[in-house]
Amino acid sequence: MAAAQGRLSDGAGGMDDAKGGDRDADTAPLPFRTAVDALRSARLRPQIEIEPTRAPQRLAPFAYALEAAVVDGEEDLADGRLVLLHDPAGHDAWEGTFRLVTLVRAELEPEMAADPLLPDVCWSWLTGALQARGLSYVEASGTVTRASSHYFGGMSERPAASQIEIRASWTPREGLGGVPDTASHLASWCDLLAQIAGLPPAAPGDASVVTLPQRRGPQSR
Repeated sequence: MAAAQGRLSDGAGGMDDAKGGDRDADTAPLPFRTAVDALRSARLRPQIEIEPTRAPQRLAPFAYALEAAVVDGEEDLADGRLVLLHDPAGHDAWEGTFRLVTLVRAELEPEMAADPLLPDVCWSWLTGALQARGLSYVEASGTVTRASSHYFGGMSERPAASQIEIRASWTPREGLGGVPDTASHLASWCDLLAQIAGLPPAAPGDASVVTLPQRRGPQSR
């Protein structure tokens, strides 16, 4: 799997700051353990391969991370990372005790990457994915970045490549026992991954999903 690269903070950095080992699950508070169990047991669409990865240790007292790729055969269409943060004492900037932080990326055709509305559209995909599942959240923030690479000299035969990257974080509203519905937030995040990869909606009634046209072909894993 092509792991998402980059640095995210609370609003989106430090996501790759995973130098410390995972904390002992037995010492974590019950709300965090419950939230993590929900992430582990979530059922997702088959095109998405997902697995746990080392979580950053400097953003919150407790953290759990997943990385995922949208797969077509042996090739990745998009990839990303999702981190669940928990601070039992609460965090003023979060307006809660939990925070979800993500990085999602995919390659595009250069023509599509040049669309001036692309960043706004991509951000609306994130918020739309959460709203489509009726999820309540606050303090959403992040960035949408597009980059292009052009090759010269001995690499001049390679076509130009463009990439879109979404870095974001949001606070999921907590339910019974102070636990947010992390399984549904994970499903929404996977909806975003599928959408940026250009997959059709998972359900016939999900008309809010608009697939990305003219994206680049599958990338070798």
